[in-house]
Amino acid sequence: MTTAALDFSVSAELRADLRAWRTRAAIVGVLGAVLCAAGFFHSPTQFYRSYLWSYLFVAGLSVGSLTWLMLQYLTGGAWGVVVRRPCEAAARTLPLVALMFAPILIGIPNLYQWSHAKIVAADELLQHKHVYLNTPFFLGRAALYLAGWLFLAWFFNRWSAAEDIDSRGPAHRKMAAMAGPGLIFWAFSVSFMAIDWVLSIDPHWFSTMFGLLFMVGQLLTAMAFLITVMVLLSFRGPMSQVLTPRHLHDLGKFLLALVMVWAYFSFSQFLIVWAGNLPKEIPWYIERLRGGWQYVGLALVFGHFALPFALLLSRDLKRNFKLLAGIAVFVLLMRLVDLYWLVAPDFTKGPFSPSWMDLAAPTGVTGLWLAYFLTQLEKRPLMPLNDPELQEALEHGRE
Repeated sequence: MTTAALDFSVSAELRADLRAWRTRAAIVGVLGAVLCAAGFFHSPTQFYRSYLWSYLFVAGLSVGSLTWLMLQYLTGGAWGVVVRRPCEAAARTLPLVALMFAPILIGIPNLYQWSHAKIVAADELLQHKHVYLNTPFFLGRAALYLAGWLFLAWFFNRWSAAEDIDSRGPAHRKMAAMAGPGLIFWAFSVSFMAIDWVLSIDPHWFSTMFGLLFMVGQLLTAMAFLITVMVLLSFRGPMSQVLTPRHLHDLGKFLLALVMVWAYFSFSQFLIVWAGNLPKEIPWYIERLRGGWQYVGLALVFGHFALPFALLLSRDLKRNFKLLAGIAVFVLLMRLVDLYWLVAPDFTKGPFSPSWMDLAAPTGVTGLWLAYFLTQLEKRPLMPLNDPELQEALEHGRE
């Protein structure tokens, strides 16, 4: 198969499918947003709490996809060419993600105890940390993270579009050169984001593994989403003529590896805290191992690790489009559960008692994000037209 033999533009049938999916996602998103608005007037504090972990999920979809884009430019390989356009479309949703940060900005007093001067004045540890944990510096760091992600998304999308026009231009070299520094920025920004937006909810607790957990969580969230998207696209042209079981097999191996890495980091953090058995460290886990929260933790052990790990060991399953997509969707659901387990117990400080807004918030935020993503996805051809590895990607699994 040659590049000249295929038109990679979104086909009429696929365009109709994308618009139908977008309409459904928008309806679900708007309904969720309306419920969240009603919840805000009913209980503003609960609204902000539910919104925070829901926002972290969609931020992971966008930033994680941007990271896979940079990884592919850095390492090369046919595996990344087929997912490049979904990665670029997800990265182009970052302006929406930045806009969605507004409720967290407004809700700082409802989310973070370190933002209250009276609480800080009565707590010696918070006084010590106040140099870092204060509202102006918090907002400055958030602006830096978002601005950096937005710049990287703009940069790679701009030069990818230029490469489609001129194969002999400097576009690919520029993107490959930016990928390394971009990944370094991503690692630091996501680590500090995890500290700022999640770890500081309980400013008395700390973990050296927390940033790593969020880094692998974003990569896992994005890969599960990309697999789902690729399987949906495989039923229509042009991707029905491009994707082979080997492409999905490669992506499935990434999913398996990330499931294992997430489990390793999660267990390492637990083991370090358990072995240390220090009064300042163990309360974080004590809250999550009683009052019903322990069952959520067990669900993560089996649903986020054991089950997908056992299934993804199968070579045949990773080459079965529908089965692999089913596992990917399940992993996405478990990513939501994981974020909820990481965030919610620090607010409740009591038994497991979910609010109806814990369903409305992720539904609304994810629905609106997905509708915008689908809008972006149909704007460009579904394969990078002049990528130097395009021919290899088309032949991948056909020899």
